[in-house]
Amino acid sequence: MWSWVAHRVTGVLIFFFLFVHVLDTALVRVSPEDYDKVVATYKTPLVACLEYGLVAAILFHALNGLRVIAVDFWSKGPRYQKQMLWSVVGLWVVLMIGAIYPVLGHAARELFGS
Repeated sequence: MWSWVAHRVTGVLIFFFLFVHVLDTALVRVSPEDYDKVVATYKTPLVACLEYGLVAAILFHALNGLRVIAVDFWSKGPRYQKQMLWSVVGLWVVLMIGAIYPVLGHAARELFGS
């Protein structure tokens, strides 16, 4: 049940990110100066934390999507869906730990120094 909810919520969050991304990229044709201002705000530590959340949403949505495909198309999928869910969660945690430095490293250096 909760994996279903999380899958839908992450899908909606990713959709809204893509919508905002298309809008801010389109801004370069309308006003390059405003585009530069928007891009400058993306270099803040707060946005780095939001990017980490985006990575979390994309990773969970992708891994859980593979689990859903396995449940739907593998004859033994429904029987092992709970084990596959815990495997997805475990792999997601490992990958999110691995993403801390690449995504948040710049923000940490900006906040706490080199």
